[in-house]
Amino acid sequence: MEAKIQNALISVFDKNGLEPIIKKLQENEVIIYSTGGTYDYLKDLGVSVEKVEDLTGYPSILDGRVKTLHPKVFGGILAKRENDHLAQLDQYQIPTFDLVIVDLYPFEETVKSTSDEAKIIEKIDIGGISLIRAAAKNFNYVATVASKAQYGYLLEILNSQGAVSNLAQRKWLAGQAFDVSSHYDTAIFHYFTKEEEQQDLKMSLKNAQVLRYGENPHQKASYFGDMDDMFDFISGKELSYNNLVDVDAAVTLMREFAEEDPTFAIIKHTNACGVATRSTTLQAWKDALAADHVSAFGGIFITNAIVDVETANEINQLFYEILIAKDYTDDALKLLTDNKKRIILRLKNYDIKQKQFKTLLNGVISQDADLQSETAKDLKVVTKTSPTETQIEDLLFANKCVKHLKSNTIVLIKNRQLIGMGCGQTSRVDSTIQAIEKAKAFGFDVEGAAMASDAFFPFPDCVEIAYKAGVKAIIQPGGSIKDQLSIDYCNDHDIPMVTTGFRHFKH
Repeated sequence: MEAKIQNALISVFDKNGLEPIIKKLQENEVIIYSTGGTYDYLKDLGVSVEKVEDLTGYPSILDGRVKTLHPKVFGGILAKRENDHLAQLDQYQIPTFDLVIVDLYPFEETVKSTSDEAKIIEKIDIGGISLIRAAAKNFNYVATVASKAQYGYLLEILNSQGAVSNLAQRKWLAGQAFDVSSHYDTAIFHYFTKEEEQQDLKMSLKNAQVLRYGENPHQKASYFGDMDDMFDFISGKELSYNNLVDVDAAVTLMREFAEEDPTFAIIKHTNACGVATRSTTLQAWKDALAADHVSAFGGIFITNAIVDVETANEINQLFYEILIAKDYTDDALKLLTDNKKRIILRLKNYDIKQKQFKTLLNGVISQDADLQSETAKDLKVVTKTSPTETQIEDLLFANKCVKHLKSNTIVLIKNRQLIGMGCGQTSRVDSTIQAIEKAKAFGFDVEGAAMASDAFFPFPDCVEIAYKAGVKAIIQPGGSIKDQLSIDYCNDHDIPMVTTGFRHFKH
């Protein structure tokens, strides 16, 4: 569908390369509307140009912040040309705009050249970005040039076709326009979030605490933050660098189970070596410990429940670094605080920073924290056999655990208890074998277990190993181009498999 260019609206920051386009528009008797600096530029070229202010009846106001934002401008851009829109344009004496040329304020260049926030904010284009989006939306009738990068393309059209554009050309220009728009808005977003992240770091620096040492005694270390917001420090020695890293891992994991029945987790070197949910705190502790009582020695213990004296007595039989709980009974606290070296913390909240920072390569990288937590409604059954309600419960439990172990990770769960895990391996096959062997080493029967993987299966090898060991249900993110190989194996052996659509890979 061809559209004749009768009226053009031009509002650009960078005018380099615009003159030959203007000459072609003049040759084809296109009426040009403009405002501000672009209007002055066109007048200096000797071009006949209409003021947008004369069309709208309003001058440029607020130091130029409002020039084109008016129904007489946007009505002419957004109007459809084959229905009662045209009658409304006639009623309100609005011309149709068939070509919109915009080049936005140079926001990114301004950010690079100055730290003056007032100057940076003034370079956030409002009218221009609105013109671009309106014209691109109405590409059936309007050609949109959203950047000086498209000046050449428009000139080719004018040279070869005159003041006429076809639908394919307008649609391509619309796509480029939305690309410009999204890039521009993303740059603005990054400016604001970068400022926010810097403020977070500045606030943390104000609360610097020198630690005894870092990962090893020869390394100096500091903590920047406010632990009092999360914990009541009840007793014990000062937290070390490694303690803080493990406590963070423990709280992040237990956050997944905060609203569930009493749950205990045992953390060793940031990995969970025992997790169990039961009807009582004591039983949750016993079953978490049963998963790997060897690794539990010297570990970090955490529960979402209240520790009573019976549970405290069982815990005290094992050497540990830190115990974290929702609360403690008075007699439990009396027992636990007898040993002044043990660190006892009361967890006040599970608030976790939305941003994570890590130093590397002479710089800092940042990412959003992985706060995604899947529920039953997120599960997609990809096999002929669907999991039972009990299996779904274990699959979701497994998915929560696998998210907090180092990749590559495989987790085996049975009756809401971690019975085996493989993590930190360079091969997911190795992790699968490790999880099975670990379960067997501590006396667990893998038959009937649920298995979770932190990432997809590129081949069916892990599924086959798990099935032969007795695994009867599997959860994984999915997303491999060879997903069907694992699904087919499950179908052939009557194993339900569900996918979540979310990978929880953890370096």
